[in-house]
Amino acid sequence: MDKLELIKRNVQEIVTEDELKQLLETKEHPTAYVGYEPSGKIHMGHVLTVNKLLDLQKAGFKITVLLADVHAYLNKKGTLEEVRVIADYNKRCFIALGLDEEETRFVYGSDYQLGQEYILNVLKLTRSTTLNRATRSMDEVGRKMDDPAVSQMVYPIMQAIDIAMLGVDVAVGGIDQRKIHMLGREGLPGLGFKAPLCIHTPILLGLDGEKMSSSNNNFISVDDTEADLKKKMKKAFCPAGQVEDNPVMELFKYHICPRYEKIVFERPEKFGGNLVCKGYEELEKVFAAEELHPMDLKNGATKYMNMILEVVRSVI
Repeated sequence: MDKLELIKRNVQEIVTEDELKQLLETKEHPTAYVGYEPSGKIHMGHVLTVNKLLDLQKAGFKITVLLADVHAYLNKKGTLEEVRVIADYNKRCFIALGLDEEETRFVYGSDYQLGQEYILNVLKLTRSTTLNRATRSMDEVGRKMDDPAVSQMVYPIMQAIDIAMLGVDVAVGGIDQRKIHMLGREGLPGLGFKAPLCIHTPILLGLDGEKMSSSNNNFISVDDTEADLKKKMKKAFCPAGQVEDNPVMELFKYHICPRYEKIVFERPEKFGGNLVCKGYEELEKVFAAEELHPMDLKNGATKYMNMILEVVRSVI
């Protein structure tokens, strides 16, 4: 897999691919970042962007992880002190998931977001951003957006200025970050900064096939035990032969298959014996043809997800 293929793997959108190709041709070690708002447990939705950072590191990118404690405070996720504790926990999780602590720059928002230069650039961008645009950019990520606080209008402006002040070439995030990233692409050149490239990953389904939600507890978090995984996977939505909109298949596509060259499904001889799939495409064909039972798929997902997460559990 060449650099471009690796970068494009499991990505929903690149803005723009032509700019990315030019960047790879002109810069040996481009830079990329993801900002994580410390607000609770790290789940597999977060890990999807961590996986993309790992791909980018393999492709020669220098990676910055922003632990956005000030953003979390503005988005009503706790006091600054509470948020900082969660940020430290998040950092430990990301390192355990594979980000090289020596090769990854971890930055707290509060380290630079209260400085004069940063605040002045935020204020400059507020002058060219309409209230309607700021509100729309927060639709997918803000809390209580039917009656937003002024702080939540400043949030996307700050995120755009983060890209500029961190000096990165590429902003990475879930597709729910798209409107904020587009605000940055359009607004930053007017302040004398370059427009960032943007790489957007999909939004994962919850295990019940619905939108992932902490209130429904329909997600896998990195501190789930093996018993937790078995319990959650047993109830997971997984219709026989259905590949699309199947949360268990998504675990294989986005988390398991990128980390393991082959997947072994352990089955008794009376049910066909062990089945080996070399890559996600092969698994997709086998499951679509109903040659693999949903329970066997779930058992395989439990096994491999536990292998991924046991490393994280041991250090957090």
